[in-house]
Amino acid sequence: MPRQPLWLRCEKKEFERRAALTPTTAKKLIDAGFDIYVERDPQRIFDDEEYEKVGCTLVEHNSWPSAPVTTPIIGLKELPASSDPLPHTHIQFAHCYKNQAGWASVLGRFARGGGTLYDLEFLTDESGRRVAAFGYHAGFAGAAAGALALAAQKGGKKLGRLEPYENEAAMVADVKEKLGGSGKGVKALVIGALGRCGRGAVDLLRKVGLDEDDILKWDMAETAKGGPFQEILDVDIFVNCIYLSSPIPPFLTEEFIQAAGPSRRVACVVDVSCDTTNPHNPIPIYSINTTFSEPTVDVLVGGTPANPPLTVVSIDHLPTLLPREASEQFSSDLLPSLLQLPQRDTARVWTDAKKLFQEKLALAVEAESTAQ
Repeated sequence: MPRQPLWLRCEKKEFERRAALTPTTAKKLIDAGFDIYVERDPQRIFDDEEYEKVGCTLVEHNSWPSAPVTTPIIGLKELPASSDPLPHTHIQFAHCYKNQAGWASVLGRFARGGGTLYDLEFLTDESGRRVAAFGYHAGFAGAAAGALALAAQKGGKKLGRLEPYENEAAMVADVKEKLGGSGKGVKALVIGALGRCGRGAVDLLRKVGLDEDDILKWDMAETAKGGPFQEILDVDIFVNCIYLSSPIPPFLTEEFIQAAGPSRRVACVVDVSCDTTNPHNPIPIYSINTTFSEPTVDVLVGGTPANPPLTVVSIDHLPTLLPREASEQFSSDLLPSLLQLPQRDTARVWTDAKKLFQEKLALAVEAESTAQ
């Protein structure tokens, strides 16, 4: 049987240090009959040599456009904006299936190039659950960023540039130190607490010292009454971890914040879900994604910064604050599906993903045609 090629591309998103394939997973794929090509990437948390040692073939940085068109290209974050046709099979998070900004343009590149997109967000098992997700580490890192933003705000400052941590223990220690030695006395609300992301957020809050009674854990039962919610105003940190699949009443609005006046307690909102450009964003109090270099954005009320201050953390690749651990967990979870890649024309996880791609592609072609 011929060996299955797979090409790990570099990540072009600024600050992104994670990898869809780790050296550990690459070695298992090679042993199973894959040829793994890895682009050199100084940004990646794993050194090039780590891949070379397990038998991967190193190739030049960002050289995937010249890879054989029959070789699938795997990465994490979306490709840089371009109108160039895409003839390859791409495995990545494309962020274009829920009418996000520019979604039709992204899919239009596949239409013009004849390529295929297998969106990592929509690789699911028989029960419809994602086979691999960064949710836990997204929630963990998001809650950490929220706690750091709160600590900075209490010191009369804005949260400065965030840098990836070597490991979870280093992150917890830093957050505790910034909070004055412990998170005791801080109150937080996590919505989506029963999911991967929510569990990660709750775990971080526990580890930095919040009392259990000061961590409000909400899920669908608690939000069923419909927002906006007074309870959000009554905590220091609100962490949104929901998976938005249909329109819902907003959790928090500018008008609700304005009506609360100076009695409001909430100081930081962490939108881990980052449905920023989604027309049904349940937290319509900000309009931009923040970055590691500028991790917070001020909430405006009536055109001026809210008083007392209220900031939002809306970084859409939070798990890269723990790049090695997050990558190892994600890549390990993805491995069983990758092992089925040679049978992608018959293996359900891949055929379902391709069917969804074709449905979205047809909508994109129609949207682009209508816009012309």
